[in-house]
Amino acid sequence: MSKDTLQFSQFVYQGVDAEKFLQGQVTVNVSKLTADEFRPTAICDLKGRIHFGLWLKRHSAEHIEIVISHDLADEFAAHVKKYGAFSKAKLSAESTLYPAIVDQQASFTEDATQQVDIKLWQSIAIDQGQAWITQQTVHLFQPQELRLHQRHGVDYDKGCYLGQEIIARLWFKAKPKHWLHLITGQGDVPAPASQLHHDVEVVNSLATTNGWKALVSAKPEALTTLDVQILDLPEGLNGDVARAK
Repeated sequence: MSKDTLQFSQFVYQGVDAEKFLQGQVTVNVSKLTADEFRPTAICDLKGRIHFGLWLKRHSAEHIEIVISHDLADEFAAHVKKYGAFSKAKLSAESTLYPAIVDQQASFTEDATQQVDIKLWQSIAIDQGQAWITQQTVHLFQPQELRLHQRHGVDYDKGCYLGQEIIARLWFKAKPKHWLHLITGQGDVPAPASQLHHDVEVVNSLATTNGWKALVSAKPEALTTLDVQILDLPEGLNGDVARAK
């Protein structure tokens, strides 16, 4: 497999402080998670931008599975070691997790026989507005810009976590200038983190039989100046991302 091919890694965080530690790190309310799904969430930097894009599955307050892009796995483990040095919980060694389609959603499996081709996973994730973060796109996007709150990956009423002050202010007192859209185009596939316009930045992209498709963070009016087609995202992920007044 090419080093440039998207891959995922899994960690298990276990111990009496597992939930407590993660609660102070991620944008979602960890105590409300279950073992029924991998919930998308993020650890942000102090500017409120996503450092690590994660998926969590909570088996109990002392046993939580974590999925992350493989190219960020070592950096994530170092982050947990630094911030969780005094927590009574331990991060397992990194293990391989496979891309899977579960209930028609891009998800993960530990069973290699159930894995799907990563290009299929990416295609479905892009169509469904399920943005993911890799080394190319760290520190670029705020959770709200990627519609993470519309995917139940941000809880605005939970306690403090990294970047929470800025994220909450953007939600309660302002609104993003850019947010996630699904577009298609012709020609070379634009790379993640590249700009199609100073108000259009690529989050994820994939070649198609007729060109390419991508998730971009953009001002809606900026997209109308480009030679691209704007497609609808699934219900609940279209329109503005601001808090209803």
